[in-house]
Amino acid sequence: MRGKALCILLVTSSALLFACSPRIVQRETPLSEMPKRVELPKAPSSAKEEPAVPLPEVMEESAEVPKEGKGKEIDFCAVPPPLEPLEAFSVEGGVSEAEPREEAPMEMEGPEFDIPIVLNDRVEYFLRFYQTVARERFARWLKRSGRYIPIMKEVLKEHGLPEDLVYLAMIESGFNPTARSYRQAVGPWQFIYSTAKKYGLRIDYWVDERRDPIKSTVAAAKYLKDLYDMFRCWYLAAAGYNAGEGAVSRAMRRYRTEDYWELIKYPGLKRETKEYVPKMIAAALIAKNPERYGFADIQYDPPLQWDEVTVPPATDLELIARCSGTTVREIRNLNPHLLRWCTPPDVHYTVRIPKGKKEAFLRCFSKIPASKKRYSGFVKYRLKRGDTLWRLSRIFGISVRELKRINRIRNPRRLRAGQIILVPKPSRGFLSLRKTSGGNRKIVHVVRKGENLWRIARSYGVSVEDIKRWNNLKQDLIHPKEKLLIILD
Repeated sequence: MRGKALCILLVTSSALLFACSPRIVQRETPLSEMPKRVELPKAPSSAKEEPAVPLPEVMEESAEVPKEGKGKEIDFCAVPPPLEPLEAFSVEGGVSEAEPREEAPMEMEGPEFDIPIVLNDRVEYFLRFYQTVARERFARWLKRSGRYIPIMKEVLKEHGLPEDLVYLAMIESGFNPTARSYRQAVGPWQFIYSTAKKYGLRIDYWVDERRDPIKSTVAAAKYLKDLYDMFRCWYLAAAGYNAGEGAVSRAMRRYRTEDYWELIKYPGLKRETKEYVPKMIAAALIAKNPERYGFADIQYDPPLQWDEVTVPPATDLELIARCSGTTVREIRNLNPHLLRWCTPPDVHYTVRIPKGKKEAFLRCFSKIPASKKRYSGFVKYRLKRGDTLWRLSRIFGISVRELKRINRIRNPRRLRAGQIILVPKPSRGFLSLRKTSGGNRKIVHVVRKGENLWRIARSYGVSVEDIKRWNNLKQDLIHPKEKLLIILD
C-alpha cells in the first residue's frame, strides 16, 4: 500500500510540475475557426486598465520561424530582405499561444506580411477592441485606407522599408491628412513641429507639409530608418516613434533589456507606448484580412490619383480649380498641405490636379494674363510713421516672417513711411478695412473670447479711451462676437 501511495504521489507531483512549467501549448481551436466577433475581454494582467482612447500604432520587421528544432530561439527583431514578403509562420497543429504576456508566432492563411506577426494576450485584446468598442472608428479607417495605402506603400518600398509599416499611419491618424492631436502633432504620420523640421518638411503660414500624404510619408520613412539603425529592432523603433528615441534608450539602459515585450513589463515607458506595437499588429491583421474579422462590407475610397502642374507664386486656388474643371474643395483634397487661399507667394509651386486634366489646365492657364493669375486677396498698404512689421502682423493676422516673405523684405529697418507693401485681406479678428474721407482706415474688429479693451487697443496701437469714444462705450465691459470700430491713422 505504501508503495502504491508513493507511486500515486510521484505521478501527481510530476503532472503538477508539467502543468506549471513555462511551456508553449497548442491552441485547441485554429485561428481560422475563431469567431469573427467576440465580446471585449478583460484587460491582460499587465494592463489592468482599459485601452487609452487615442489608438496608437506600431511596426516591425520579419523573421521566419524554423519549422524544426523546437529549442531554437526566434529573433523577432531580425531584419528581413527589404522587399521580400514574410514567409508564413509554420506551427504544427494550429496557432500556438504562450503564457500571458509572452509572444508566440502564428501562421496566417491568406495575406502575407513583411513585418513579424506575434499573437499574444495584448494583441488579442486589441483585435477584440477594434471589433467591438472601436468598431465604427476602425471601419472609417478602413474606408479611408483605400485612398492612401497604395501611394504610401510605394514610398516605403522606395526607401527599402517593410510596406506593412503603413499600418502605423492607420493607428496614428486613421489616414486623416488633417488630423491634429492635443500635443499638436499633425498629419497622417502625426509629426510634431521639431521632428518635421528635422526631416525637411516645410511648415509656415502658407504650407504645412506634415499634411501632405507623400512628403510626410517620405519623412516618416527616413525617421523610421534612423530609429531602426539606432535600435536594430522594429518593435523598439516603433516605440521610439511614439515616445521618442530618448525615452526608449533610457528605459533600455535602466532595465537592461533590448526586448520590447520584456521592456513593457516595467514602468519605464508610458502606457501609450506599451500598447503601441500590439495595436499596430492588430490593425494590420484586420486590415489585411477584413472578412475574417467581420469587416466584409467596407466600401473603400478609390486610390488617390493626380497630375501635377507648376504655377507662379500666389496663384489663386479658385483659378486652378476653374482651369482643371473641378472645385476648390477637390483641389484642397489633393493638396491638404496648402493652408491658404493661394499657393505660397515666394516660389513657383507644384500643385496636384485631378488625373487626366493636365492638358486642359495648361490650355486654359496659358490664356489668362499674368496679372489675373495672382491671388486678388492681397491689399496694398501704405506704411505710416510709426508702423512696424510686428504691429501690422497683429492687425492683419499674419506673422512677421510671412510679411517679410511676401514682400521680400530682408531688412525691416529700411522700411520707410509711404512705402507700399502687400498684406492679406483682413480675415481674422475683423471684418473690413476701408478708407475714411480723411484718409484714415476703419477696421471692424470682432471680439474674441478672452480679449479685453486694453489688449485690443495695444494690438492696434491705439488707446482704450479711443475705442470707447469710437464705439460710444460707457464702460470697459465687452463680450465675445461684439463688433468694435477701430480707426487707424
